[in-house]
Amino acid sequence: MSQLSHFKLLAKYNLWMNKKIYETAAALPESVLSKDRGAFFGSIIATLNHILVGDTIWLKRFANHPTPLPSLEYMKCIEYPKALDQVIYPHFNDLMQARYKMDRLIEEFAAELTHEMLKATLAYQSTTGEHFNKNFGHLVQHFFNHQTHHRGQVSALLYQAGVNIGDTDLLLLIPEQSPI
Repeated sequence: MSQLSHFKLLAKYNLWMNKKIYETAAALPESVLSKDRGAFFGSIIATLNHILVGDTIWLKRFANHPTPLPSLEYMKCIEYPKALDQVIYPHFNDLMQARYKMDRLIEEFAAELTHEMLKATLAYQSTTGEHFNKNFGHLVQHFFNHQTHHRGQVSALLYQAGVNIGDTDLLLLIPEQSPI
């Protein structure tokens, strides 16, 4: 599998998992979603906001790639988050709408990637002001890994709240192939 097809699969997985999580969470009252559960970001809604904050930060950085990406033009209109734990959307329905819009953008982004782009170096600044120059393909891998890591936390928090999102394995989205 090429890195390009892998990132397209991860974008599809991102959309699929977020849909499962948000549809499950929508059945809970906001008081349950905002309850501090002792997790790293506290509540379900704060953790979901963190995932969106992380996606926003990385996609804004990716928008500065030497090769322009039409899908990321939208990111220039989005405000840079003030902190990693910022709750941009305190109300679940607003967060869900923003998430779905971001997920469509992520699929477009993944479809625009090329092998040449992934080999490039991306210069960016961390949230603490440090400057880095790193391989773009590795940064895209980190972007998808970050989402998966925190969605696992959300899955556990939802389970603690009494709801189960069901199967979450990427394996379920890997296409069947004919035997050789």
